[in-house]
Amino acid sequence: MTERQPLHFAHTVTERFLRYVVIDTQSDPASATCPSTEKQKDLGRLLAAELRDIGLADAHLDEHGYVYATLPANTDKQVPVICFCSHMDTSPDCSGAHVTPRMIRNYQGGDIVLEADPSQVIRFHEHPALANQIGHDIITTDGTTLLGADNKAGLAEIMDAVHFLVNNPQIRHGTIKILFTPDEEIGRGVDKVDLKKLGAAFAYTIDGESAGQIEDETFSADAATIVIEGVSAHPGFAKGKMEHAIKIAASIVERLPKNQSPETTEGREGFLHPIAIGGTLETATLGLIVRDFTEQGLREKEALLETIIQGVMKNYPRSTYRLDIKPQYRNMKQVIDRHPEIVDYAVEAVRRAGLSPMKTSIRGGTDGSRLSFMGLPCPNIFAGEHAFHSRLEWVSRQDMEKAVQTIVHLAMIWEERA
Repeated sequence: MTERQPLHFAHTVTERFLRYVVIDTQSDPASATCPSTEKQKDLGRLLAAELRDIGLADAHLDEHGYVYATLPANTDKQVPVICFCSHMDTSPDCSGAHVTPRMIRNYQGGDIVLEADPSQVIRFHEHPALANQIGHDIITTDGTTLLGADNKAGLAEIMDAVHFLVNNPQIRHGTIKILFTPDEEIGRGVDKVDLKKLGAAFAYTIDGESAGQIEDETFSADAATIVIEGVSAHPGFAKGKMEHAIKIAASIVERLPKNQSPETTEGREGFLHPIAIGGTLETATLGLIVRDFTEQGLREKEALLETIIQGVMKNYPRSTYRLDIKPQYRNMKQVIDRHPEIVDYAVEAVRRAGLSPMKTSIRGGTDGSRLSFMGLPCPNIFAGEHAFHSRLEWVSRQDMEKAVQTIVHLAMIWEERA
């Protein structure tokens, strides 16, 4: 089959999506288990069962909360094995329990007031992507929870694409692997993945935003932890003696450059971002994340951070500090650029789905960031999700259907070019 032969889709993606979002799969950064919450396995069991019903006989949920499945090749060509991946968990930043989705059919513009909490408004001027949604069916929450389009839209899209390929055996494709991961939202999405069992050469996460976007670049990321040992004294007799560790930490935060914060940066600009502070008079801990698209940018920000700390500590001569830097993930572009066909095929698939391809960078990371450095090059393809991690989250039915079509075309292109 060539790209000139029309494909006739009977989509199941919206029904699947609405079925998945009502299952609470919020991950928990304070938990040491994998998955971090057992409830993620509730969705994993459902997905594995649905994959088996579709015809993927080896579909299963493992003890760590990962779903694996194989769609066998139906071609005599030697096609590289590709994997489609999405994550099952939702963000700890906003409740994912008792999600009540709402569909606005034939959206005609303007603000969207979420009915269960009218203070929650998806404002047209604050969400420029809505301008491209006129005539679409928009799915939102009722305003009391997040929606879970990040990343249950991706799950539903992969499931619908697999369903379509199984039911249209005239469409030739190589072996396709399916991977659904837990705990992506807390940075542990591939901690326990078994790449040998997966057996893929290349992969795509389906976890992006606007229709047509392909992301082949992420932040590089480090975590910084500052431990401050102050000097304790009785507050009634503290003059000239006390050096308050919490106040030292607060002074460090105050000196962070305002133009290198998440709220003041965009595009390819990185940042220093405090995420946690706590302690006592004697000992305090300050946690930050450091983000940039280049290794040099990370080093510069970390050097700046140490300079700021040292400047503050001059005012507290009897106190000490320790700065620990821990690598989190690296810009996947370093790996993906060695295999340009991965992105080239994705661009062509988006085009065949009737969209204009847009290559963009992610101001964050995905499972694909770490998978790429684990030996599985993995760019990110749009899922249609918007305003993720919030009660204003929304997704378009038509955009999800275009993502399904992109996945199907991508499978076809890998077979055609083999």
